[in-house]
Amino acid sequence: MLNTADILETIQMIREENLDMRTVTMGISLFDCISDDPKRLEEKIYDKITRSAKNLVSVCSELERTYGIPIINRRVSVTPISYVGGGLSPESYVRLAEVLERAAVELGINFIGGFGAHVQKGMMPGAKNLIAAIPEALAKTTRVCSSVNVATTKAGINMDAVRLMGETVMKTAYLTREKDSIGCAKLVVFANMPEDNPFMAGAVHGIGEPDTVINVGVSGPGVVASAIKRAGEVDFSELADIVKKVAFKITRVGQLIAYEASRRLGAPYGIVDLSLAPTPAQGDSVARILENMGLERCGTHGTTAALALLNDAVKKGGVMASSHVGGLSGAFIPVSEDAGMIEAVEVGALSIEKLEAMTAVCSVGLDMIAVPGDVSAATVSGVIADEISIGVVNNKTTAVRLVPVYGKGVGETVEFGGLLGHAPIMPLSGFSCERFIGRGGRIPAPIHSLRN
Repeated sequence: MLNTADILETIQMIREENLDMRTVTMGISLFDCISDDPKRLEEKIYDKITRSAKNLVSVCSELERTYGIPIINRRVSVTPISYVGGGLSPESYVRLAEVLERAAVELGINFIGGFGAHVQKGMMPGAKNLIAAIPEALAKTTRVCSSVNVATTKAGINMDAVRLMGETVMKTAYLTREKDSIGCAKLVVFANMPEDNPFMAGAVHGIGEPDTVINVGVSGPGVVASAIKRAGEVDFSELADIVKKVAFKITRVGQLIAYEASRRLGAPYGIVDLSLAPTPAQGDSVARILENMGLERCGTHGTTAALALLNDAVKKGGVMASSHVGGLSGAFIPVSEDAGMIEAVEVGALSIEKLEAMTAVCSVGLDMIAVPGDVSAATVSGVIADEISIGVVNNKTTAVRLVPVYGKGVGETVEFGGLLGHAPIMPLSGFSCERFIGRGGRIPAPIHSLRN
């Protein structure tokens, strides 16, 4: 029997508290596209993507009309391209990125992810060539996203790859300098990358996935923030229960959309990603959730503890609501995409050091942080190494998406637009780590990785 109170509550969540489905992402395997002929490879990739996802946008629009739930993004993720391209030259990989762009435009999706490689233990020639192609590929496209996995808890950290990714970020910043280095907003460096993440820029279709699959990313920071505010001065146990109940309701909506999208598109249902993904809109902020718990500003002492409570409660509530949970499934803390985070940086409450500490207890890492465009590649590599170490040691996914904004420095602001928002330029340490990064080799896996 329909419960009127539940229906009205869901309507309020959508209208007043920014509840939405952040993304419906179709994963597509490209292994059956492999060819010795680069031109034939390009044709097969384009045909496979446009054929498999031809109804993705229209089905999402149908679901919006049927259920009244906004679906903000329609996306596609593909097999990491270095696996498909093999020993292609960097120039050929750039052409593959342009093929992905054409497919994304044809489908009408906002992003396509998977232009990346897994290099946690070493770099095959194809992976190295793809990484060399990333700056030009992201400069020539607007919808292609790139991700590189440089570490796992089992393998340790490939510091040669970390050094190379610092250089790659800086080259990408330079080649997209006319647009405030926005190419870097489409590039993320991972430890322990999941194979079923629906969120960009890190979405890929893992090698253990089916031919096609539907993964859904839920949202709802505003719903959680409102529930905590209404609860008043309750203790932490009750606070955690409130968050769990809200997360359960949000995830049930996500599972409904996932099942229906799967059925209508004829692709298996994969996972629901429980991540609380903020936007620049007022009231749709993870920082506001933490502040509603009693912090004067996000970033003050107690912030990491508040975030740990939030992340754990969201997962507990979400797991009860969905038969398959995956992806990243935590609270995102991207600076430029969260109005509360932006304000916290502007008033001096939140630093990159505090953000790094917060990533030890949440998903996914140092995300959408604008830094001065004149930082060195070694400094960027140092930031990556620090954050990736947190993921490796704690056996969790962490990632880095830094945007060195060419021509801008601390005290200035950069406007990315749309869901990417805007961000104040944050300072990095002025002391060098170049000798450390220059050592190369691998940082061994931690002892607790030996679980066999």
